[in-house]
Amino acid sequence: MGPERAPGLLEGDTFNLRLARRSLGLLALCLILLPFADLAVTTHDPWAELGRMLDGLLRPDFLATESLAHAIALTVGFALWGTLLGMLLGFPLALLFHRSRLVRGGCAFVRAIHELFWALLLLQVFGLSAVTAIAALALPYAGIFAKVYAEILELTPRAPVDALPERTGRLSRFAYAELPMVWARLAGYTRYRFECAMRSSVLLGFVGLPTLGFHLESAFREGRYAEAGALLWMFYLLIASLGWWGHRRLLPWLALGSLFLLGPWPDVNATLLWRFVSVDLWPRPLLEGDWTGLWRWLGDIPDLLPAIGNTLLLGLLGTAGSLVVALLAWPLASRHFGNRITRVMGKGGLVLMRSTPELMLAFIFLLLLGPSMLPAWLALALHNGALIAFLVARHADAFTLDGPPLPATGRYAYALLPRLYDGLLALLFYRAETIIRETALLGMLGIATLGFHIDSSFAYLMFDQAFFLLLVTAGLNIAVDAIARRYRPRETSSHCDRRVPGDAAC
Repeated sequence: MGPERAPGLLEGDTFNLRLARRSLGLLALCLILLPFADLAVTTHDPWAELGRMLDGLLRPDFLATESLAHAIALTVGFALWGTLLGMLLGFPLALLFHRSRLVRGGCAFVRAIHELFWALLLLQVFGLSAVTAIAALALPYAGIFAKVYAEILELTPRAPVDALPERTGRLSRFAYAELPMVWARLAGYTRYRFECAMRSSVLLGFVGLPTLGFHLESAFREGRYAEAGALLWMFYLLIASLGWWGHRRLLPWLALGSLFLLGPWPDVNATLLWRFVSVDLWPRPLLEGDWTGLWRWLGDIPDLLPAIGNTLLLGLLGTAGSLVVALLAWPLASRHFGNRITRVMGKGGLVLMRSTPELMLAFIFLLLLGPSMLPAWLALALHNGALIAFLVARHADAFTLDGPPLPATGRYAYALLPRLYDGLLALLFYRAETIIRETALLGMLGIATLGFHIDSSFAYLMFDQAFFLLLVTAGLNIAVDAIARRYRPRETSSHCDRRVPGDAAC
C-alpha cells in the first residue's frame, strides 16, 4: 500500500472549521490578555549581546572548561539511573492505572511537579548528591511511565487476553498476552524518555548539581560565551549521538560504570529526615489544630493570587505562541516545500530548538532581553512549537498530492493543512500540561510565577510555604491537563495523534 493521499479542504470542512474556532478562540484570548503581560526589553543593547553569543557559538573554546568529562559522565549517569528507577516504579503502577483512582491521582500529582522542584525539595535532605538528582528524575518519571505505559497497554488487541482462562491473574495476563504485543512500543517510549532525562539532567545544574548545566549557567552568566558555545555544542552532540552510545547493549555497562562516579552517598540522619517530613513541611497552625492561625498563615504568603495569574497567563501565551510557531515552521522540514538544502536547514533548526530545554532557552533570552515575561514566552513558544512542527512535518511527508501542481501557498492551505490540523491541535493540547509545568519552573529566573516564590521560599528555609506552593502548582497543572483533555480533538484517528503519548510527552 502506498502513502496515504491527502484530500482537499471540502472533505473535512465541518470538523476543521470547529478546530479553527478553537484555535482562533485561543489566539483571541491571548490578544485580550496580552496587555497584562510584562513584555518589556530592559537591556541596553540586546543586539550587541546577541552578536557576542553567536560569536561564541561559532568559535567555541573546547579547552576552557575544566572537568568537562566528569560533568558529562554525571549527566549521563543521573539520566540513566533516574530513567531506570522511574521505569521500575511506574511499570507496576501502569497495570493498576485504569483500575485505581488512587493510583491515577498519585501519578498525576508526582508528574505535575517539575524535576527541578523535586530537586529543590530533596536538596534539603540529601544535599548536592546523586540521591537528590536520581530521585528528582525518578519520582515524576514514575508517574509519566505509569500513564503512558497504561495508554499503550489500553490499545492492545483484546483477543489474546480474552483467550486466557477466566481466573488468570493480572500479572499473568500481562506477561503472556499483552507484553509480547507491546514490547516494541514500550521499549521505544523508554528510549525516548531517556532522551528527555538527558535534558532534565542537564537542567539539574541550575540548582547546583555538577552536571553539564552547572557549567553552562556559569559560563553564560559570566559572559564567557566561547566556553558556553563549546558546552552547548557538547550538549547537542551528546543528544544527537544518543543512538550510538545509548545502544541497549551498552546501557548496562554505562549504568554499572557510572556507579563509581555517583558517590559519595549522603549520610542521612533518620531523626532529622522524619522531622523534615512530619514537621518542617507543614504549617505550624495546622499541626497545632489552630484553624484561625492557619488562615493568617495563608494570608502571609506573598502575592499568591498574582503568581497564579502570571503562571496561567504565561502558560496561555506559551500555548498560543507554540501554535503560531508550529503553523509557520512545519513546512520548513516537509518534503512538499523548498529543496533539499532548505529542508536540511529547517530540520536542523527544529531539532536544535526541540532539544534545548525551555529553562536554558529562557536563561539565554534573559541575558539578551532582561527580566520580564518575554524571554520565557519566547522559550516556551520556540521549544514547544519546534517539537510540534517537527512531528507535523513528519506526518505531512506521508501524504502524496494528487491533481494539478499547486503553488506553495496552495499546497499549504488547501492540500495539507486541513488534514494535519486535527493532529497539530491534539499535539498542542497534549503539551498543555508540560507548558504549565515549565511556566511555573521559569519563575526560578526571576519571573513572578509560582516558581519564583517556590525558589525564594526554599532559599529562606520556609519549607512549609514552599511545600504549599508546590501543592498549588501540582493542582494547577492537573486542572490545566483536565481542561486540555476536554478540548483535545477526539474524533481524529490520524497517525500524528496516535503518536502523541510517545513523541510529545517530554
